[in-house]
Amino acid sequence: MDSLDLTFMQRALELAREAERAGEVPVGAVVVRDGRIIAEGANCPIGSRDPTAHAEMIALRGASAASDSYRLTGTTLYVTLEPCAMCAGAMVHARVQRLVFAATDPRAGAAGSVFNIVSNAALNHRIECTGGVLAEECGSLLRGFFAARR
Repeated sequence: MDSLDLTFMQRALELAREAERAGEVPVGAVVVRDGRIIAEGANCPIGSRDPTAHAEMIALRGASAASDSYRLTGTTLYVTLEPCAMCAGAMVHARVQRLVFAATDPRAGAAGSVFNIVSNAALNHRIECTGGVLAEECGSLLRGFFAARR
């Protein structure tokens, strides 16, 4: 595991905690290019009443604005939970180079758990993928959040 991966995933985890404090599912994401964060996002679909306001989507929108392009070649997206189909599809369309995620999502994960959109040979772009970075810490945060809601 790369030390930069840990550093950027720690930031994503901080964003996930911010989402949790706002009453959202605790997921955070950052987009990195050339070793620096160009955009970040925290889950906010509940507060924004927007089903597309996942942490990854917020971060991708910010990165596109910062890059003045919807193509995010040469970027890595760090996220605390394996992306869903919507987010994985957006990453493919944006041409994200690499995905690093923490906890797997056995119910809706689209980077290998349920679907594998990020590496699907039928699509015009495939994303290099690394899972499990700070998986226990991020998974624990999610389990605690859902346990408190039951």
